[in-house]
Amino acid sequence: MNGFVKWLLSLLLIGSVGLAAYTWIMFTWSYGSGERAGYVQKFSNRGYICKTWEGELAMVSMPGTMSEKFFFTVRDDAVAQKINANLGKKVALKYDQHIGLPTSCFGDTDYFVSDVVVLEE
Repeated sequence: MNGFVKWLLSLLLIGSVGLAAYTWIMFTWSYGSGERAGYVQKFSNRGYICKTWEGELAMVSMPGTMSEKFFFTVRDDAVAQKINANLGKKVALKYDQHIGLPTSCFGDTDYFVSDVVVLEE
């Protein structure tokens, strides 16, 4: 191999390792976390190659007011099944916010739901 080919392969290897490290850091480090309560009004499994569960939570602060929408992603099938089993009920979604992910293949939103709790009305 000549020097240019070695240099090019080294550059590609360093770039790949750097991207993998960046993605791992963005997934393990959480920018924010919290809980949102409301009614899941949309929930579907979407994606051509990378399938994720994408949902929409309608949050109502006071009766008679407009609801605010919270868009979220679920990567764990067990959590997705729990949400599907409680559609139409008031729930609290626990989430972590991961910003700066390099592609939408990980989910359409920055908010990744890790647990759901059914609330009594």
